[in-house]
Amino acid sequence: MSLDKIISQAVSRAVAELYAVEVSAESIVPQATRKEFEGNLTVVVFPFLKASRKSPEATATELGEWLVANEAAVEKFNVVKGFLNISIKSDFWIDVLNDVANADDFGIKPVTDESQLVMVEYSSPNTNKPLHLGHVRNNLLGYSLSLILKANGYKVVKTNIVNDRGIHICKSMLAWQKWGDGITPEKAGKKGDHLIGDFYVEFDKHYKAELKALKESGLSDEEAEKQSTLMQEAREMLRKWEQNDPEIRGLWKTMNEWVYAGFDDTYKRMGVDFDKIYYESDTYLEGKDLVLGGIEKGIMYRKEDNSVWADLTADGLDHKLLLRGDGTSVYMTQDIGTAKLRYQDYPIDKMVYVVGNEQNYHFQVLALLLDKLGFKWGKDLVHFSYGMVELPHGKMKSREGTVVDADDLMDEMINSAAEASAERMKDIPADEAAEIARVIGLGALKYFLLKVDPRKNMMFNPQESIDFNGNTGPFIQYTYARIQSVLRRAQEQAAALTVKPVPSEKEVTLIQKIADFPSVVEDAGRNYSPAVIANYCYDLAKEYNQFYHDYPILKEEDENVRAMRLLLSSVTARTLKSAVALLGIEMPNRM
Repeated sequence: MSLDKIISQAVSRAVAELYAVEVSAESIVPQATRKEFEGNLTVVVFPFLKASRKSPEATATELGEWLVANEAAVEKFNVVKGFLNISIKSDFWIDVLNDVANADDFGIKPVTDESQLVMVEYSSPNTNKPLHLGHVRNNLLGYSLSLILKANGYKVVKTNIVNDRGIHICKSMLAWQKWGDGITPEKAGKKGDHLIGDFYVEFDKHYKAELKALKESGLSDEEAEKQSTLMQEAREMLRKWEQNDPEIRGLWKTMNEWVYAGFDDTYKRMGVDFDKIYYESDTYLEGKDLVLGGIEKGIMYRKEDNSVWADLTADGLDHKLLLRGDGTSVYMTQDIGTAKLRYQDYPIDKMVYVVGNEQNYHFQVLALLLDKLGFKWGKDLVHFSYGMVELPHGKMKSREGTVVDADDLMDEMINSAAEASAERMKDIPADEAAEIARVIGLGALKYFLLKVDPRKNMMFNPQESIDFNGNTGPFIQYTYARIQSVLRRAQEQAAALTVKPVPSEKEVTLIQKIADFPSVVEDAGRNYSPAVIANYCYDLAKEYNQFYHDYPILKEEDENVRAMRLLLSSVTARTLKSAVALLGIEMPNRM
């Protein structure tokens, strides 16, 4: 049992015995004592004043005296206003260290048959372009969140919905027909998703040129757009696709397969995967059927132009379009259809959508509609709303070909890692050095994107992310590699301690930081925040490095103290590796 839970349960018993009031241990959350005060853990006593009918100081004193007398872990206490600062006995910290060392999957809750099932949707790419920096943040957030929820004891199903139909797909297809000259990924020597993305940019280039010529002839912007032959051809292609035209469907299938092969390579390299992939071309018709059925149930209504709407004014929102007058669906309709198929496939208890914050309103509406249509998890769906990634030179525009491509970004990060670590790895074989550079480069990318509160917009700076100092992935990886070096050089194996030397204040602080890991995992799961894990990793690595610089390990003459420090190093490394694994980050054994 973690130390904070031991103290929580002890305080709960104290309140019951002293004041005859039952307070759940879960509601008592000890915090690490602030550095300017004496103690290891602090309990706020204000919630107990109604029961004690005494001042905050008197209540805290009574609770502290009870803990010293009745809880073996507590050595002494002090009171600062309504804050009870608790000092833990030094030999108890060695027990904590031994317990962590002996625990399998420390901090990770097991998944059981009774575990709730959470489905997490992330990625959601379009098949008209390769994955870019925005997708990278989405994928890393979704994958990390899935790992964190699993570590909290949930069954997790990772899903992806691929946007493989619509006018944007037809633009790439039309451009390939007009200017592709039968090119294939093999002939071009390109990944399929990159090739198709080139044709999406090509369409936009010709479309803009056509609009410019039309406007120069005296047409308004609106008139020029209506008379654009390119756009008319793209819309005609979409109509043929919806009518199952065999030639158009054949081309669509071929080009999409090129893209999927490219996506698969990028996902594998990024280190993310999915348990189930859904396709918009399969789900949009399901959504139409549900919406039409909603008319019969009085949930939706049809306007004179044949369009179908939902009236959500009673819920504080507005009227929402679900089917256009020509019968074509909107994004909301296909999300409803996807939900139906998922609910058929899995016994979902909670659904989490990892989608940017520009879609906040969309998911408010989706939650209401799914609930009205009878999906039990609909009203409680979680929109994991995250901010956008910005670059020093501004926002990305995929139509203009100015996107930061995910594959190029990973190449850049790995190359930067190789350059930054060249001197450190000059004596390491080339193939091993290349693998270490890969691990460092991708670790730097993942950590930098995940350490920020996901709700915030962020500026991505590749140079800053690869720094071996500060709050970065390479700093944490270097700390781990440093510990592995210490353990390799040690003559004895780090093992549970039979003799209990008195740990120093700094060693106690490090043990306490390690012992916090289970509550950190719970906090990250409760708040859907990989950033909680990331910043814990940095704090733990920083704490270990301070210990490493202040205390000898291998040169310590007292064999019992040396054994304690080796075990402390080993447990720190294992905890760091477990923590960064929840971010999808690998650890190198040397750097």
